[in-house]
Amino acid sequence: MSRNYKTSKKNRVNYIYYSANGQTVEVKPNQEGVTDTIIATLHKMDDLEVDANRREAYHAPVHFDSYQGKDEEDVAERNSYLIDPTSNPMESIIQSIEEEEHEKKLDKLRIAIETLKPQQKELIQKVFYEKRTNVDIAREEGVSETAIRNRLKRIYENLRKKI
Repeated sequence: MSRNYKTSKKNRVNYIYYSANGQTVEVKPNQEGVTDTIIATLHKMDDLEVDANRREAYHAPVHFDSYQGKDEEDVAERNSYLIDPTSNPMESIIQSIEEEEHEKKLDKLRIAIETLKPQQKELIQKVFYEKRTNVDIAREEGVSETAIRNRLKRIYENLRKKI
């Protein structure tokens, strides 16, 4: 069913699907695996559809005549107003879920790094934030490169267990 308006921001807690036969299905977060991210993505897809319908209703008729070839051939593919910029809806949902999972993993990693000893945090700082090599760090600390590599290996194993 085509929509003519966007759902207001305050009413985007749930998602209501209107079927072609007039039935409504309410999708609620935290039920049957539905997350806030999925609800937001569904509303975003609706917004894109409303925008596309508005674009088609206004811009297409107004600008279509400007995009005729000399031989009256249709060159609509060059008309930016007629191009549907929306991507595959399933890809959008999958991408939003992957982004949410990635953020959760980063949060867990930040918390796990905070549990490291000060020397371990300093080594992580040198390797990942200062982009220094193991050889450079080993020279500074007066140890072998193998010692630095082994320290990093123990830190990684520790973090992996906590994540």
